Amino acid sequence: MTLLRIVYASAIELRTDEAYYWTWSKEGALSFLDHPPGIAWLIRFGTAIFGDTTLGVRFGGIVAMLVTQCLLADVVRRLTHDARAVVFAVLMPEAALYYGLLMAKVAPDVAMIPFAMAMMWSLVRLAQSGDGRWWLAAGLFAGLSMLSKFTAIMFAPAVAAFLLVPDWRWRWLRSPYPYLAVLVAIAVFSPVLVWNAQHDWASFRFQGVRATANYGISFRTLGDFIGLQFGLVGFVMLPVVLTGLVLTAWRGARTREPVAILLSAAVLVPFLYFLAKSTTLRVGDTWPMFMWPVGFAATAVNLATMMKEDWSARMLSSSLFWARTAVGSGIAFVVIVFLYYVAAPWNLLGRIDPIGAEAGYEQVAARAQAALDDTGATWIATTDYRTYAMMRWLFRGRVPVIEINERGRFQDFRDPGMDRIRGHAGIYVGREPDDRSSLWENIPAKREPLGEVERRWRGIRSDTYVIEKLTGWTPELSPPKDSPLFWWKVLAFLSLSPQAGRGEEANPPRPSSAADLSRDPTASAAGALRTAAAS
Repeated sequence: MTLLRIVYASAIELRTDEAYYWTWSKEGALSFLDHPPGIAWLIRFGTAIFGDTTLGVRFGGIVAMLVTQCLLADVVRRLTHDARAVVFAVLMPEAALYYGLLMAKVAPDVAMIPFAMAMMWSLVRLAQSGDGRWWLAAGLFAGLSMLSKFTAIMFAPAVAAFLLVPDWRWRWLRSPYPYLAVLVAIAVFSPVLVWNAQHDWASFRFQGVRATANYGISFRTLGDFIGLQFGLVGFVMLPVVLTGLVLTAWRGARTREPVAILLSAAVLVPFLYFLAKSTTLRVGDTWPMFMWPVGFAATAVNLATMMKEDWSARMLSSSLFWARTAVGSGIAFVVIVFLYYVAAPWNLLGRIDPIGAEAGYEQVAARAQAALDDTGATWIATTDYRTYAMMRWLFRGRVPVIEINERGRFQDFRDPGMDRIRGHAGIYVGREPDDRSSLWENIPAKREPLGEVERRWRGIRSDTYVIEKLTGWTPELSPPKDSPLFWWKVLAFLSLSPQAGRGEEANPPRPSSAADLSRDPTASAAGALRTAAAS
């Protein structure tokens, strides 16, 4: 299965968010608007070995999967001393599509998952040994998890229950180790705090909108969330894991056993939060993925524990049957999906295919290169971060690429080569209808249409891009914060619409006017949200 992921990582072109994170790996910033820097460091690790190739960008995810499985195996081994339970635990992520195949697609969650699992492993070691120094290890891994993605904070209720519910609570409340662990976590997380203090707490404000946005009850978004969990965890695996978690939680509540409380709460609390949130908001496909490996551990431990408890033979036989079915059918599904994307010639899902919808940028880059050659232009401009990221990835530094708006995304980025931009013509590459956005009212460039190009995958058109020549203007890399060319917030807010598309952020609706972007941020965002919700 690891070899399968290596082939997948090498054969499938990067998705837009992966290319975006790759651009981060080329920068020296302490942190970034969208996420902490962990994913950039993970990509830099892979590209240091394999260069700027698809395997290089994704290699960290392959390693993260193996590390996660090793930690998962050791947690189950220590809690059950049952080799069959260990094998089951290791095979469960292989049978879940997200882990068995898509861990090769790098995302902040991929960087966070092994550290989150290491934190759980440290707390299991603490529970078994009683040695308070394991609190410090847990604090270290908690900080590294937060340094990868903010959603790691959702493990806090489970850790609090682990500390406070069992009979040992007064021992640890009087001990300095839990408090030192918090200080260790904060110290490790400090690069993000320093960057945000320097940039008006931009990341926390950006992500805070995701946690507080509310669009009213929607059964569509609820269905999307539930369907994604079945698809990414497994149609049989998801019920098996949820059953194991509920039984683990019941056992933990009845006996106040620390590890049962920890493992069950670490999954059920975030799951119930996302389930409730999905009634008013589209939950991103990767958002809940950090928690399921802990659920795999709880399920394997629960199955081994059931064999030692007073359960009926019929119940035990049924549990084993569904566990085997979940692993067998899940691995088969992962292999089928792998063959579909790597070997099959068809597009069975049309424009909604999650891989195909972000493929075909080579066609756009080839047309842009032809325009550069024909006009003598020396740089490329875009107006969305996806096109920007893919042009940077495909041109690999041969041509400066600038996203001329949303400059708040690129704070502390290095000079892209202004000596090759200033005084020279550029090529604009933008998805329709971005070329007609009111944003252009703030850009005094002379625009000359050069043509269009379609982005296709297996014969299905995803988008049409316009190519234009830009003259008489030099983009401003650091516009003032009240400029519509700086502002990212409204676009970030709108990306959370229930009608939004795939991935970490969907392509947002366009603001009604440039003036909407330059007002007070809170007022602008609220008005834009009302407009989007009404539409």
